[in-house]
Amino acid sequence: MRGSASYTFCSFEYIMISRHDFLARISAAMVATNAVRPLLAWSSTEAVSVPGKDGMILRSFRFLDLEMPTEYFNSWLTPVSHFFVRNHMHEPSTLDPMEWRLRIRGEVERPFALSLAELRKFESHNVTNTLECAGNGRAFQKPHVPGVQWQRGAVGTARFAGPRLRDVLMRAGVKETGKHVMFRGLDEVPGKVPPFIRSIPIEKAMDEDTLIATRMNEAALTKDHGFPARALVPGWIGAASCKWLTEIKVLGKEFEGNFMNPGYRLPNHPIEPGEAVKAEDTHSMTALNVKSVIATPSDATTLKSHALHIQGAAWAGEANIVRVEVSTDSGATWQPAQLGSEQSRFAWRLWSHQWKAPKAGDYVIMARATDSQGRTQPATAAWNPSGYLYNAIDQVKVHVS
Repeated sequence: MRGSASYTFCSFEYIMISRHDFLARISAAMVATNAVRPLLAWSSTEAVSVPGKDGMILRSFRFLDLEMPTEYFNSWLTPVSHFFVRNHMHEPSTLDPMEWRLRIRGEVERPFALSLAELRKFESHNVTNTLECAGNGRAFQKPHVPGVQWQRGAVGTARFAGPRLRDVLMRAGVKETGKHVMFRGLDEVPGKVPPFIRSIPIEKAMDEDTLIATRMNEAALTKDHGFPARALVPGWIGAASCKWLTEIKVLGKEFEGNFMNPGYRLPNHPIEPGEAVKAEDTHSMTALNVKSVIATPSDATTLKSHALHIQGAAWAGEANIVRVEVSTDSGATWQPAQLGSEQSRFAWRLWSHQWKAPKAGDYVIMARATDSQGRTQPATAAWNPSGYLYNAIDQVKVHVS
């Protein structure tokens, strides 16, 4: 989201702090936001931990934002316990699945509401999707931009399941005037903060792979990921996939609200780093960029062996990854990486590369991906005031001893 005084988030690196210090900090943060309720707990290792999310990087105290460390980019499907969490507001304090209802209304012939049991009667469809926060990589933008300072891990891949959104909309009977579909969740809005509401074009809403997801990796959604139901808009920025759905409304045009404009928009034309841009010179964000991440080795690692297994993941939103290349000499030369066998339309491809350092010393390892639309990761990401869709060639520095 766009940074402003009203929506400033606290950012913290992945550090070890004492239990007493952490509890003092979280208590202060909770009082400051009038959120006096338990958000975080401690594991026996004394590392910052959230129930079911051990080992994650805490990026925000105010609203729970958790990043996946790069060492977890090691499986095609990301375990729910390691899947990043992005909240724009407070999570709902109470969610009774027996009382929950999903309303479908707006530019439709037959408005109606569904209970969870009624929603489950629709035919279920599976979609394996790489979900990425639009701000993933924001911390690497230069000059610095405000917002949650995600590095590499505000992304994950899961197999989502639930009714196709189009099946529900067809039951309601979308009118010819219906051009956009709006999602409203049950986020608890603090103070005067605008509610988190997004809309998508009717064409994407009617795509066979756009879901009202109720399951994630063969299990019911957890609360962090939108229980009892969330939108799943595959290949698009994570903000499009609204959690804790309570209302789907067909509109005659794009929804007008803070999280559509000025939030989650990109300049219509390239701008210089640090340059301001007017809202009327921007457009709403949709699909993800082509991107790859180096999972191992980690940055600033000292290696005792000259033989190294380099690996990571690459994704491209609605396009397919066709090639990943690795450089071990700061980009002077590139070698093709081996792509993993597991693949799906909207999911990342794992990749790996074997390399043997010719001698001891310092090396810069780089990775770049190319997709089926002909896009290749750039050396420098296009700058924008909110740090969205950062996708510069990934690199890590290692020392071979």
